[in-house]
Amino acid sequence: MAHYVYLLASRPGGALYLGSTNDLRRRLEQHRSGAIPGHTQRYGIRTLVWFAAFETYSEALTQERRMKRWRRSWKIDLIAESNPDWQDVSAQIPHA
Repeated sequence: MAHYVYLLASRPGGALYLGSTNDLRRRLEQHRSGAIPGHTQRYGIRTLVWFAAFETYSEALTQERRMKRWRRSWKIDLIAESNPDWQDVSAQIPHA
């Protein structure tokens, strides 16, 4: 089972959210529906703009923790590198 690290955005250059999960489709729906109160709900962060898959929970968690220490500009550069228009990439999530 894959584990994911992902970045959501409210709009291009807007508020960001970094997280990890083993079920990216389910987690994205939770963010979009506002089922989980907090940062994503408060700032309308609903667009999946970047994600990476890892084989193990440990690898995903290590990457998430590493990226949480990154400067905001580094996260923006990462998104711009693979998704310069900040489009929703949820259609690219592999099916289980």
